[in-house]
Amino acid sequence: MRTWLFLVVCFVCLFSACNTVEYVGIETYNPAEVSFPSTVKKVLIVNNAVPQPDDTGYSYSLYGVKQDTARASADSAAFDACRALGESIVEDSFFEDVLLYHTCARKDEDYLTDKKLTAEAVQTLCEETGTDAVISFDRLLFQMNKDVWAFAEGFAAGTIDLKINGVVRCYLPGRERPLATVYVRDSLNWSETVENLEVLSYFLPLPNEVLRIGGQYIGMKTSPNFVPHWNNETRWLFKSAGARWKEAAAYAASEKWEDAASRWEYIYEHASGWKERAKAASNLALYHEMGTRLETALDWAEKSHQLFLKHGGEEYNYTKLLQLYVEALNNRILSNQKLNGQFGQKASGNS
Repeated sequence: MRTWLFLVVCFVCLFSACNTVEYVGIETYNPAEVSFPSTVKKVLIVNNAVPQPDDTGYSYSLYGVKQDTARASADSAAFDACRALGESIVEDSFFEDVLLYHTCARKDEDYLTDKKLTAEAVQTLCEETGTDAVISFDRLLFQMNKDVWAFAEGFAAGTIDLKINGVVRCYLPGRERPLATVYVRDSLNWSETVENLEVLSYFLPLPNEVLRIGGQYIGMKTSPNFVPHWNNETRWLFKSAGARWKEAAAYAASEKWEDAASRWEYIYEHASGWKERAKAASNLALYHEMGTRLETALDWAEKSHQLFLKHGGEEYNYTKLLQLYVEALNNRILSNQKLNGQFGQKASGNS
């Protein structure tokens, strides 16, 4: 069984005065939300979203007056979203190939309606392109609000708020229903203050550019649903007074984890106080997690949590902290099992 946990560690002090806890930033490798069959080696990204009209979804207020002539074209935004999604998937090298369909699959003008691809359309698309599955933007809508105002001193300020809503689905040929449906929602913001209105136009993007940037952004942010990906997470490291604690901290800062762990093990076995033992157990959980021994890490985290719970109570800060760690490790173990399945499926598909 593979263990999928890769860590990049940095330390940031949490309580500089007492110097008892440090945050530890890590990167973990996580499974895709959607698991494809082993037969899926090539995927096709399709734009099935009708662009909203130019006079829809854009509000522009200049010096407090709403501008009736405000227009923004979303014609290219959906294609940008598909391209960004495909490029992000390619970067993870999970599939053998990722193709981008050359035209919009829909021909109607009903931009508000979320229309699924039919089974016949999916079959045709896969046969035409030699792919095994389709990932399709079936709807993509934008709401942009731009506000520009002036200060008495002559300065001008402007903000742009963009909200993005989309529906993305996975389809397999020969299957009546989609494999999965993903609802995406996010936002982007711009804010500038400059000498005058003319200068402001150089700093804030044009309306059409805003929508294209939004399309690229939502496409990139959607890719973790379909391929394994990296996440930034936070852990913590306890420190305390005493020679062995200081030695362990120095070894950990130098990434000599074996030496640090030997000190924490000694503290756990010989400390007379429960708090020292609880802190050492938490650090040992981190040590084993860094060695990708997730079950052992969970065992140590549970020991630490029980000590904090027994002596500090449910509302004690460190009790809550270790409860979060226990939950995080349980999630890592489940994610690890899902990753093994996803990569095992791909391996079996290549055999």
